[in-house]
Amino acid sequence: MHPAAKLQFSRIVDEFARWRAIPEQERPPAPAWWWGPALDMHETAETLPSAWCRQLRLPDGASFAEGASVLQRTLAGQTVLPWPYDFSRKVASAGSDVRDLPVQPSDDSAFPP
Repeated sequence: MHPAAKLQFSRIVDEFARWRAIPEQERPPAPAWWWGPALDMHETAETLPSAWCRQLRLPDGASFAEGASVLQRTLAGQTVLPWPYDFSRKVASAGSDVRDLPVQPSDDSAFPP
């Protein structure tokens, strides 16, 4: 397994644990950026570290494929995805709220003519 793929999956497992800690009524939809790491690992038979098994609520000795399946199930059937900065909490907002990042000035001096 490539170390970068393992690192990415580790980050997603940590996010999943924080997401599950939010009471279900207040929990936002699972973030779509979990799809990539979950799909990368969906056929990986290597054993998960036991700490990750606990975070994913899997028995010790579970595989990366089983962990990926847990993540994929959280995303299945969702019709709404959270904004990245709303991920850790559910925010009540009106449809007219603007949620874009402010425009940043460009610095063209890095690109000489």
